[in-house]
Amino acid sequence: MPVLGGIVLFAAIGAVTWAIAAFISSGGSQATDRLAPSTFEIGNVERLAETVAQDGPLLFPELGTAIGTRSIVVDHTGDTPDDGWRVYWAYPADRGADCVVQQVPGTSDFIDCDGRTIDVSQLSPPDVGVFPTVRDRTTLIVDLRGVTIATTAAVTP
Repeated sequence: MPVLGGIVLFAAIGAVTWAIAAFISSGGSQATDRLAPSTFEIGNVERLAETVAQDGPLLFPELGTAIGTRSIVVDHTGDTPDDGWRVYWAYPADRGADCVVQQVPGTSDFIDCDGRTIDVSQLSPPDVGVFPTVRDRTTLIVDLRGVTIATTAAVTP
């Protein structure tokens, strides 16, 4: 009898937990900046431009997520530190998001999931709504709202 009572108790706890999770995840849920930030502040444009010139583009894996869908590469091609910033997804343009690249240290080359060496320009361009911004001519910020909006739209029924 006590064993049966324990099984019923655990089943009831599991059912309540499932019901709460189902309620929380059903319609109307929105991504928040706490879970998936809509902007990513990288830092001072002068120092970043120097770093990119010496060591190649900057790879930022898994921005605020548990998977690599928001891994980005930031490159600088401008003549001045506050101009010429570009953002790419960290996977090749001819592959899917599951083919996350690894950077060859100190270069603008990357190795993809097939072992190919590709240049930063061969990475996937960002979606609409994902772009670099220079605030007050000093701070580089990557706006990721396009990812947040697209993810929310895909989840909403």
